[in-house]
Amino acid sequence: MKRSVDRLGPLGRYSFVSTRISRSVIGAYSTSFGLAARLLGHRHRDHVRNIYALVRVADELVDGVAAEAGIAIDEQHQMLDRLEAETESGMSLGYSSNPIVHAFSRTARAAGFGDELTRPFFASMRTDLQTTASGDSTAAAQGRVGFGRREHADYVYGSAEVVGLMCLRVFVRDESYSKEEERLLEHGARSLGAAFQNVNFLRDLGDDTQRLGRSYLTEEATVDDRTQERWIIAIREQIAAAAQTIPLLPGDARLAVLSALRLFSALTDRLAEVPAAELPRRRVRVTGPDKAALVLRAMYEVRTGAKR
Repeated sequence: MKRSVDRLGPLGRYSFVSTRISRSVIGAYSTSFGLAARLLGHRHRDHVRNIYALVRVADELVDGVAAEAGIAIDEQHQMLDRLEAETESGMSLGYSSNPIVHAFSRTARAAGFGDELTRPFFASMRTDLQTTASGDSTAAAQGRVGFGRREHADYVYGSAEVVGLMCLRVFVRDESYSKEEERLLEHGARSLGAAFQNVNFLRDLGDDTQRLGRSYLTEEATVDDRTQERWIIAIREQIAAAAQTIPLLPGDARLAVLSALRLFSALTDRLAEVPAAELPRRRVRVTGPDKAALVLRAMYEVRTGAKR
């Protein structure tokens, strides 16, 4: 490895190191997405890690890390603005002095997407700063920041659906599709991104409402049994829509996407079994052995074309 890196020019070496840094971010923050990335073909793997790393850095900024460091809310807004500006500059120039932004920028240029996807993402992150209590425990306890249907849809599009579209652009960058196939693939990517986000809203209900003072799924601070059931139905519909488009993906992306889909489908089933009143007090998980079984099942489905 050392010799191959030594043969790179200065920019190549910097890009290599930047990607290694992004890889460490996904490894430290998400076992599920880390697993899915490892199941991708080699040509996609680092690109998806680069996307995840930038998304995670921005998400941590607005979800309390900056506040815990003593950064005032106005400065948090400025930091997010600077991160967005540097991301757009990096995508334009193909270089950033921030390694995470540099790695993401090279992925964006390789996959052919730009600020049409990053601007909605940063808009949703900015919504979090506008709605967070920034450590105000009174506001968090009251859970007074709620999302109606329109606010929820807009937020999920920017925070999750565009990330699905970014990954899709990576997967299909060397492929040729009809307009109808492109439409179906984009719908599937958006549906899966929305499903992932809505599952996480249910899993993180306690932290979102109690620590951050946000209620992503309702305009109130709580989720009752009826609301929980409604969101479980919506998530399952989103997962089903995404599943229909997996056969259209390149072969070296199908296993990873299907495995992630199966994992979140399993999480949805577990969330459906938890009484709504308990959701804020526990975070539903899928065990390591169960994840392995889901991946094996996905391997079988991809190889044989079988459906669950």
